[in-house]
Amino acid sequence: MSKSLADQTVLVTGAGRGFGAAIARAFAREGAKVVINYRNSQAAAEGLAEKLGDRAVALQADVQDASAVAAMVEQAEASIGPITTVVHNALADYSFNGDARSSVESLTSAEMVAQHSTAVLGALNVIQATTPAMAEAGFGRIVTIGTNLVQNPVVPYHDYTSAKAALLALTRTTAAELGPKGITVNMVSGGLLRTTDASSATPAEVFDYIADVTPLRSVTTPDEAADAVLFFASPWSRAVTGQNLIVDGGLVFG
Repeated sequence: MSKSLADQTVLVTGAGRGFGAAIARAFAREGAKVVINYRNSQAAAEGLAEKLGDRAVALQADVQDASAVAAMVEQAEASIGPITTVVHNALADYSFNGDARSSVESLTSAEMVAQHSTAVLGALNVIQATTPAMAEAGFGRIVTIGTNLVQNPVVPYHDYTSAKAALLALTRTTAAELGPKGITVNMVSGGLLRTTDASSATPAEVFDYIADVTPLRSVTTPDEAADAVLFFASPWSRAVTGQNLIVDGGLVFG
């Protein structure tokens, strides 16, 4: 079974700003209903929902809180209908500045837990809250957001990268379990995006270097990466699950 993008109701976590907002805009452009989840970015999320019109709603929940996620999903269903599609994009507070990163000698357990709690446990909470309705309908699409640093850790962001690696594992094990219910689970792994709040601390010369060594000779934008997310929700990917698509202009192969 497949549904056109216009027939889907999409929950995008962490969609108040940055890459999440680009994903929400991309789905809205294709006619989908969109739930813009946010943790702290209320003004930005509500402003985006207003721009996207009556097929979008901004709802607050910290994805680390299972009860808050469940309440958000109930509110979304009452507002615009059952969620058919999830994009787990939420990111714990982070700044992509290699000079300021924690080295392995200074890395704390709290930093590790913060990233894993949002990326992995947050995904679990959202999946558990939304998949019962998907299974009942015999259709569901889940897309997680990863990173090409798992394949190519040129900057060792230990906490962030290890959380995304664990999320990739959860993506694949979940795909194996949910496939018989008509639910696909895939990952889109971007590189450094030009530009989001998280990458705003990245020096300009780093962006320039990445562009110079990337086959497409440019740094991927949030809008470009968002289009790849749409693929995994679209009918054209109906036979694809458990996959990780790297979207970085060809910088990393594999």
